[in-house]
Amino acid sequence: MREQERRFIEEVLGRVLMINIGNLPMFIYKSTKRPGYIVSYYLDISASDKVGDVAAVCGAVRSKEEFLRAKLIAVTSWAEKIGLKSGMQVKRAIKILEEYK
Repeated sequence: MREQERRFIEEVLGRVLMINIGNLPMFIYKSTKRPGYIVSYYLDISASDKVGDVAAVCGAVRSKEEFLRAKLIAVTSWAEKIGLKSGMQVKRAIKILEEYK
């Protein structure tokens, strides 16, 4: 792994919030560049879309590392406008959120 990629992953992992709320932990990444976020599993994407959020949800994961490797299973129409897509890896989606101007 390149040094730049390793530093990116370390920084992102440090900003991923983990909350133990049920049988699986919930992971949340909040963009530092815009009002966008990615959540693991526990998110009603239609509600996020209705209020105009740039948001995405991935499948169930058990660790921050799994969260970064997971694939998005749903995105809001607002997230699609900046390039997020279902099937995209969370790590790539985070890069798009952070590069968006």
